[in-house]
Amino acid sequence: MSLSTHQAHHAHWPPGVPKALAPADRSLWDCLAASAARHPDKPAVVFYDSVLSYGELARQAEALAGWLQHVAQVKPRDRVLLFSQNCPQFVIASYAVLRADAVVVPVNAMWTADEVTHLVEDSGASVALVAQELLDRLQPVVRRGLLRRAVVITYADALTTPVDMPVPSWVTQPRSPLDDARFTRWHEALATGAQALPHRAAPHDLAVLPYTSGTTGRPKGCMHTHASVQAANRAAAAWRGQSGDAVFLGIAPLFHALGMQNGMHLPLMLGATIVMLPRWDRDAALGLIERHRVTTWAAPPAMLIDFFGNPAVTPEKVASLKLVHGGSAAMPDAIADTMGTRFGIVYHEGYGMTETASFLQANPLHRNKRGSLGVPGPGVDSRIVDPETLQPLPPGEVGEIVTHGPQVMAGYWNQPQASAQAFVEIDGRLFLRTGDLAIVDEDGYFFMKDRLKRMINVSGYKVWPAEVENKLYDHPAVQEACVIAMRDARQGEAVKALVVLKPGASLSSEELIAWCREVMAVYKAPRAVRFVDSLPKSSTGKVLWRELQEQEQAQEQKQESA
Repeated sequence: MSLSTHQAHHAHWPPGVPKALAPADRSLWDCLAASAARHPDKPAVVFYDSVLSYGELARQAEALAGWLQHVAQVKPRDRVLLFSQNCPQFVIASYAVLRADAVVVPVNAMWTADEVTHLVEDSGASVALVAQELLDRLQPVVRRGLLRRAVVITYADALTTPVDMPVPSWVTQPRSPLDDARFTRWHEALATGAQALPHRAAPHDLAVLPYTSGTTGRPKGCMHTHASVQAANRAAAAWRGQSGDAVFLGIAPLFHALGMQNGMHLPLMLGATIVMLPRWDRDAALGLIERHRVTTWAAPPAMLIDFFGNPAVTPEKVASLKLVHGGSAAMPDAIADTMGTRFGIVYHEGYGMTETASFLQANPLHRNKRGSLGVPGPGVDSRIVDPETLQPLPPGEVGEIVTHGPQVMAGYWNQPQASAQAFVEIDGRLFLRTGDLAIVDEDGYFFMKDRLKRMINVSGYKVWPAEVENKLYDHPAVQEACVIAMRDARQGEAVKALVVLKPGASLSSEELIAWCREVMAVYKAPRAVRFVDSLPKSSTGKVLWRELQEQEQAQEQKQESA
């Protein structure tokens, strides 16, 4: 019997990996407690060269949970804000909130005061754990009385060992004075001595409320349970053969799903070690990879483009890296080639989103397809459907990815209408509409085309910006590129490219357009090129193409009205 379209990938399933996994039977806190019981003295987090052991991580989380419950009066299912860059305290705070049977609300450290205010109002959080340099962005909610208590994090407190590498001044900044009785120093909260109440959270209870990036309106909170977070991580570990022997590089922001899972929950569940940096720094990353023999790195392409563009990176210095994977954007073929031919590293692309707690599908390690999102992982059913009719499409036709799996969120927080619109019933089950356009090949591998509606219509021909961007990276002078639509009186729309050149490179727009016309169909080639110093990016390295598109539209409207 032949396999159906959405089961074709079973023919290429990784050996020894089950098609589905048993549901989680414990909480995230229970996972950490088990790892701490097995390896109390093992390094859990290495921050520069300062080590936090599993035993100490669990002890401090217990102490902070006691403060949250007895001093801050946090109750089960209460939402607690976590507003910080990567640091050991972020990890401790996350598990303290979970130990207190409450819900972690991670906040993007790049968000403004207005954006943070919306998140506080929407989530209903009245207690926060916040880094001292971000405290001013909480002032609007403090003045309005929405914030009841806050614990203030100082990154320098985690630097318990002398460091012989450059550390940013904002990381070494000492504790600053606090002038509000509602604010408590981190070390003071831990020293309170309040005993945490018995842990009661079950797998189906809400655990984390990460907010989407808000590219289509206000950010929305994705409701994830202890079980859905674990489902993604257990599937990822089984798929990639990950174990407690691994050393993870934790640089992707912990407030985002990629970092939260691959730089915190997954390695701690396994009993592995996390080598952590507070923010992207390619030189520091190289030093830590070599020094601590990092084996596993989850990174977006933008990070890897910068890293492997560093002349200081040599095969010998990164020889310990065994698994490099990621997603969020297309990996340029030129960079993947460099990683493979010079460094012997295969970039394993995967696919996931905040709504699916990161891992959803990925390339099998034994059968990687360049440029592919891979195939659905254990327990996941992903399909391609027509975005309007929601009918299934055959291999090779572009449609929307819809997916069903145990890691899919329960819905959007306090937004029943948005939740209803996010799901569609197929074969008696609810599938999440991802809003991503892709095709699936005859082997069941998915290939991204673009976000839904991010398409350029050139005289009736569809142009997918990601395809053009990927080709632009083949030009030796191009460092980064973003493709947007521009109005064209004759064709309706035309392609415009915003390009960052490599240091020292010289190239004119006419030369690049001529080159594009040689390597791609003429209707796909940019009609206009603008060179820029940099492209705006999200905290996870995604180019903010929508922001650039809106700027282009505003400029066009201005010219029309002039």
